[in-house]
Amino acid sequence: MTSLQPASTPSKDAARLSRPAQVAEAIKTFIVREGLQPGDRLPSEPELIERFGMAKGTIREALRLLDAQGLVKSRTGPGGGTFVHEPSQERAEALLANYFYFKDLTISDIYQIRRVLEPELVADLAGNLSDRVLGDLRAILASYAEPARSDEEERDQHVATLQFHKTLADQSANPLLSFLIGFMLTILTDITVFRKLYTPINHDLWSRGVDYQTRLLDALAQGDSKAARAIMKAHMQTAGPLMEGQEAYSLKRFLSD
Repeated sequence: MTSLQPASTPSKDAARLSRPAQVAEAIKTFIVREGLQPGDRLPSEPELIERFGMAKGTIREALRLLDAQGLVKSRTGPGGGTFVHEPSQERAEALLANYFYFKDLTISDIYQIRRVLEPELVADLAGNLSDRVLGDLRAILASYAEPARSDEEERDQHVATLQFHKTLADQSANPLLSFLIGFMLTILTDITVFRKLYTPINHDLWSRGVDYQTRLLDALAQGDSKAARAIMKAHMQTAGPLMEGQEAYSLKRFLSD
């Protein structure tokens, strides 16, 4: 029987983990050390009890924690058991978003990161996008080719604009870069909709965004990394203050209600 041992010297936070949470961490370490991949079966419950020296209830609760994180899935019936599972990006973003739920992120916080990451993203993508992806991006851009005439149209255009950037992020060969940008865009979409940052209608924000994205598409299609980086950098530097203005208006409106 192998008693539960930490993978490394525990931090104060780790020491305060409940016993099931400690076991869950130990199982994750076991998965990595054994090189298990999504779809691989974990040892049976009796084997886990023996391996970690824990009671049945503790093992079951640990597996429930891992299931909630999307890292394992259990199946009953013939061929059943507990299997390693790869969380979807949507699941990972939802879990991470819980951490920021009470952090009161601002537009400035988000654009500080966007200004750094997105120019490098498009510099890498220049000349490497398929005709299909370029077509998808042009179709998204075409969906807000005309300025909004109502708050609802303005909201939909804001969401579509962020989908344009999300489509770019999805093409990155760097999974960490893709996830970080995609997560920020998800948060920004939620903030824009929930705080109604799409009101009042801002034609300046719309026209500048369309211009930048049109020129960016040309640079990407032509494989001009330098131009793509410069255009995205300017786009972020322009959009950030304009969105901060929308945020300030929203706060002022809230305080006056």
